[in-house]
Amino acid sequence: MEQIGKTLLVLGVIIAVVGGLILIAGKIPYVGRLPWDIIIQRRNFTFFFPLTTSIIISVLLSVFFMLIGRK
Repeated sequence: MEQIGKTLLVLGVIIAVVGGLILIAGKIPYVGRLPWDIIIQRRNFTFFFPLTTSIIISVLLSVFFMLIGRK
């Protein structure tokens, strides 16, 4: 039971950090408005797919986890 409690605490902290980053991301300029980010707007419909932003975040996270993984 102790291990489950620790796991739940770690997951809670991770969820809180990700939530904070999502709140802050809206205030960072150019996030979601980079070239190749796809926005299709119609009269009653908007489709948004942040392609370039997703690739940049993926590369940054890959480098981050690669550096953390080295011991």
